[in-house]
Amino acid sequence: MDNTPNGSKNMKSSKDAAVLHERILLKTSGCSAALITLNRPEKYNCFNTEVVSLLSEIFAKIVDEVQSLDAGGKSSSTLVAVIFTGNGKNFCVGADLTDPPDPVKQSSELQCCLTDNPVYQMSRVGIPIIGAIKGYCITGGFELALACDFLIGDPTTTFKDTHVKFGLAPCWGLSQKLQRLIGPGRAKYVSLSASAVSSQQALEWGLLNEVVPDVLKRSIEIANEIAINKAKMVRRYKRAIVEGGEMDLRNALKWERSLGMAHYVQMTKDNTLKKAKEYITNHDRPRSKM
Repeated sequence: MDNTPNGSKNMKSSKDAAVLHERILLKTSGCSAALITLNRPEKYNCFNTEVVSLLSEIFAKIVDEVQSLDAGGKSSSTLVAVIFTGNGKNFCVGADLTDPPDPVKQSSELQCCLTDNPVYQMSRVGIPIIGAIKGYCITGGFELALACDFLIGDPTTTFKDTHVKFGLAPCWGLSQKLQRLIGPGRAKYVSLSASAVSSQQALEWGLLNEVVPDVLKRSIEIANEIAINKAKMVRRYKRAIVEGGEMDLRNALKWERSLGMAHYVQMTKDNTLKKAKEYITNHDRPRSKM
């Protein structure tokens, strides 16, 4: 199945798997995007121990692939983005209470536990993760969404944090990430009242980047937009934003300068800086239409 003119899918997983992992060829660039789909639509894509384990394994493999690219590895179709979505009408309504993942292990900082923590593995991914969110995105599903770099929703998208309603503690980052995204006042209101957030409200608050009719089609379009840029610089820029965002401004600016120094020293050594200057000053080069 191909929902857009700019993407074709291959390497398809079994349709019966709880999590689908596919590759989309981005035709405008020859690069690829990983499409990861929660595949329990009859259960609103709630996650059980199997889903958590599969997500952790899939994202860990993506981490290894991206790190190989950073180390100079070659690929016939460079992986430039991940699209994370849910099959059916909803993204994810949280944990399957008939077989929930162990909350003690999911809260642990022990490496043996982090290996099976999907949000931790997502945090290690060095390329953009696009969340294609439709329908209900609740509690643990909300936390999976917040582990993405940005979110695309549709008019049905609804966020809700029900931790306090059921006496549960967040352990995948909701209490910290949401306030950094929409502000502490709004985050307190959402989480302490367990109130639903509509797609329009989420868009106004900056929780959603866009509200569109077809989240998957738009996410593939964004992956194409990312793919036409320099893949190595996309990875380095994401690192600068993510790691710098965890620092105060003074240290973040020092961090950016250190990354810039390393980048330009490398460009000078391999002569790409000279080539870039020649390209920029070439008046006959093809130019994008603004």
